[in-house]
Amino acid sequence: MSDTDTAPEDLGAPQSFLVLADGTPVYDRAGDKAGTVAHVLADDREEIFHGLVLDTPQGHRYAAATQIDGLFEHGVIVAVPAAQLPEPAEDATADDDSLTDGLRRAWKWLVEPK
Repeated sequence: MSDTDTAPEDLGAPQSFLVLADGTPVYDRAGDKAGTVAHVLADDREEIFHGLVLDTPQGHRYAAATQIDGLFEHGVIVAVPAAQLPEPAEDATADDDSLTDGLRRAWKWLVEPK
């Protein structure tokens, strides 16, 4: 594929969230570009991956670790289209406490980047 809005045929080797760079392209399962990685939400000391803050045409979105299908050298694959991912929010509530926590962490990163 040569279109810049679709995933390349080979995204490279799988990689750890510990070395995932901001700006890495993000694609959905259909191969459509969803955006780019704005920030990796993780506890580096404990090596726990919480999810990603994505920069999308619709604004920032949060993809929980459970919504990530793969992390690769040249791209990330998310399980759902970016439009279906929630916006980070300080007052987030969700059926899943881990999703709520991730949305709040994403919000905190957006308003208080380090």
